[in-house]
Amino acid sequence: MNSITRSDSFLQGVKDASPLLMAIAPYAIILGAQASRSGLTLPETGFMTALNFAGGSEFAAIQLWHEPLPVLTIILLTFLINSRHIIMGAALTPYIKHLPRRQILPALFFMADEGWAVTYAKMLKNAATLPPEQSFTMAYYLGASFPFYPVWVGFSVTGFLAGPVLGNIEQYGFAIAFPATFIVLLRSMWKGLDAAIPWLISLTVAAVCYRLVPGHTYVLAGTFSGIFSAWVRGVKVK
Repeated sequence: MNSITRSDSFLQGVKDASPLLMAIAPYAIILGAQASRSGLTLPETGFMTALNFAGGSEFAAIQLWHEPLPVLTIILLTFLINSRHIIMGAALTPYIKHLPRRQILPALFFMADEGWAVTYAKMLKNAATLPPEQSFTMAYYLGASFPFYPVWVGFSVTGFLAGPVLGNIEQYGFAIAFPATFIVLLRSMWKGLDAAIPWLISLTVAAVCYRLVPGHTYVLAGTFSGIFSAWVRGVKVK
């Protein structure tokens, strides 16, 4: 019975995440095409997407890919951009802290933005009727998260191969897929304007920082301003 339940939960996760896969594919193609123009080889592109599995930092790394290779800068920038995963993981903690680490740590490798958002929205829905430890199932999380991995890696490689043939691939409008995806994700977690105030503060701070401060510090600025505003609001409620 448990195996059937886990199977059903996994398939439900795949079903809930599948619409977003169509948005990730064109964005991965753009990454691969840019990698081919930046001097990366096909194996390097494949290993980068497979081992890092974080699109934002990969796009940033490609922009810095030149001789001599600024290794330290790329490492620091990757950490800065991927630091949002710290917050994403912390948001899951109340729901997964009862699970053994041997299950959690390998599974967290597949925690990309889209799979996390699908899982988190499901947990919030379940939390209305279930305790936190029952709101999360590893099978659903893997179903919602893992499919993005082969799509991201596979279409990045496809973009690398197709890039020289298609030329400036951005002209086809594939880049709109990324912001469109996050609009859909935010809509799935929408609880009203009052609850969205930390989102708006985060967006405003990130936008201002993006315009005024060189580099990618806007990622941390937007993240922590949103967290701080949510904490201040929580203290006032208490």
